[in-house]
Amino acid sequence: MDSLTQIVLGASVGELVLGKKVGNRAALWGAIGGTIPDLDVLAQYMMNPIDALLVHRGFSHSILFCILTAPIFGWIVWKIHKNQPASWKDWSWLFFWALFTHPLLDAFTTWGTQLFWPFESRLAYKSIFVIDPLYTFPFLILLSIALFKPKSSDRRRRLNKLGLIISTSYLILSFANKLSITPIFERALEEQNIQYSKIETKPMPLQNLLWTANVASDSGYYIGYYSRLDKNSDIHFNFYEHNKKLLSPNLSDDVSKAISMTQGWYTVDQLKDTLIIHDLRFGIIGDFKTGEGEFVFDYLAKPKLLNERVYYRIEQKRNSFQGSDKIFNSLLNRIAGNKE
Repeated sequence: MDSLTQIVLGASVGELVLGKKVGNRAALWGAIGGTIPDLDVLAQYMMNPIDALLVHRGFSHSILFCILTAPIFGWIVWKIHKNQPASWKDWSWLFFWALFTHPLLDAFTTWGTQLFWPFESRLAYKSIFVIDPLYTFPFLILLSIALFKPKSSDRRRRLNKLGLIISTSYLILSFANKLSITPIFERALEEQNIQYSKIETKPMPLQNLLWTANVASDSGYYIGYYSRLDKNSDIHFNFYEHNKKLLSPNLSDDVSKAISMTQGWYTVDQLKDTLIIHDLRFGIIGDFKTGEGEFVFDYLAKPKLLNERVYYRIEQKRNSFQGSDKIFNSLLNRIAGNKE
């Protein structure tokens, strides 16, 4: 999830674990603990773009990382706050839960997380978008009110617990929503006689009403959209040919890593001598009806001559997403059930 959400979750967990003893210090350190796993983004300054993306939500989002580092962070904060009625064990427990709840929440997003690193499997339930105000803001408001109450106040603890209950309930409802929406896409595919081997559903940005499905077939991929506010369950699927024949057998390790990172959900285009690899997992920002627009994640594979052989080096394309106001209005209209 986004940084603000992880800060709020970490602060709330910190308050729950240790707020009665140390007051707002618990929320402060919980917020810091909730942010620490995402410091793996600093890898982008030391690695190439593909390796940095592969590192993200890896070791720092694992159970192993939580177990190994919580006592260290706990000891540091215990030394800082020696005069507080909290032990090294208390602070370590706070950091463990602040660190651990971060990847637990991330597991519900499309990107997912390697909770069981060093095993490569990525846990991704794909039931909530990485930024969802309906998850974050009620949580933030209740926590903010709670932190203005005295640390011994029962009302303070009740408000904080209420924020946790509401946010967790929303997360559970998002997963239940996914379970009920996926069959709607499957029925639409069956009615349209579309043969497929795999389907993945996930919510569109900022909400949980409008969903999209990626559907894999032998020759390419179908992408369709469905909103809970649609007047009927008729779903139009746009088709994208995979064009994997464009890929050279002399792919560099970086290109192979980029393809591997898409988990098989990619198409290929060619612009002059440059190959464009579209990662389908995060969808398209553009026209819902025609399917035209920019993919959220694209990678450019540019040819390079090495020892008289052509290889490809890769870089992430910076998409413009021009006309953001129009895009946002289009999203709102589609959420409201307007398919035109």
